[in-house]
Amino acid sequence: MRVAGYTYVAAFVLCFHLTLSPAAAIEPDLIGAWAHDRAECQELFSRSGKATIFRTPVSAFAQAFIIEGRRLTTPNASCRIKGVKRIGDRRILTLSCTTSVASSDIPAIFAPAADGSLHRYTNQADTHGTRYERCSP
Repeated sequence: MRVAGYTYVAAFVLCFHLTLSPAAAIEPDLIGAWAHDRAECQELFSRSGKATIFRTPVSAFAQAFIIEGRRLTTPNASCRIKGVKRIGDRRILTLSCTTSVASSDIPAIFAPAADGSLHRYTNQADTHGTRYERCSP
């Protein structure tokens, strides 16, 4: 019976690992600088070495973000990607974010589209989402 118990635990760990993958496994479809409108890319982003950064000053209300490595950055927050859970076509990122006011863990829901754009959803019931276009890989 002891072997059956270990098998059950191993199966649970494997299933959990498959549904909540480490941030290091971020899909290439999510990585890059993203803006609500590609025409805004030049005014929002620049390169610093190999990294993409926000130009300064950047509007705190700019609808844009950067996903690189284990980080998601917005004009107002810097977030560490703690994990990614895939549900259908959506990716639910578990983020640990810091702003100038507070730190908290929050989810972010994205779905890559066939045309290379990315949709961000406010919650799982959201069926429309907001479309973002890639500015850089």
